[in-house]
Amino acid sequence: MSKRDNLYLVGLMGAGKTTVGRQLAKHYGCVFYDSDHEIEARTGVKIPVIFEIEGEAGFRKREEAAIAELTALSGIVLATGGGAVLSAANRDHLRSRGVVIYLRGTPEHLYERTRHDRNRPLLQTADPLARLRELYKQRDPLYREVADIVVDTGRQSVAGMTRMLFGKLDLLKRGLPLADTGD
Repeated sequence: MSKRDNLYLVGLMGAGKTTVGRQLAKHYGCVFYDSDHEIEARTGVKIPVIFEIEGEAGFRKREEAAIAELTALSGIVLATGGGAVLSAANRDHLRSRGVVIYLRGTPEHLYERTRHDRNRPLLQTADPLARLRELYKQRDPLYREVADIVVDTGRQSVAGMTRMLFGKLDLLKRGLPLADTGD
């Protein structure tokens, strides 16, 4: 299996991993997976229920198993959960088995996208924006560590973001340097 056969999306919740991932899969004729959806399908319950019953540690064990299995497949696009990079094993699988795209959004922008979503257990706090800032500070270095491509989500449309990614992925596929990694 070639590293170029798979695309993996990482980033905080609300960055657009699932939406962009579906577009990439459609464009490249790949099968799309969302690791959170796969975990829900396997357990028969939503992520917040897993957090409630097993805690974050229990969920992370399930996530690690799902990512190990999914990254062993070929010809896929995978949207990972926001915390997938916390596991060294996950980072290793992602980095070695595919092209990793980091969709980077500011905590403020991600808060606007996620503030009404009750399916985000880590944001069920008195100050979700402060929590997003904390998660960003903790995870941004890990996302950068695994990323082949970094794209700022900003206020651009999904169509604009995917067009930019098609160009960057084409350069990568041809072995050419990426002009801008979003830094």
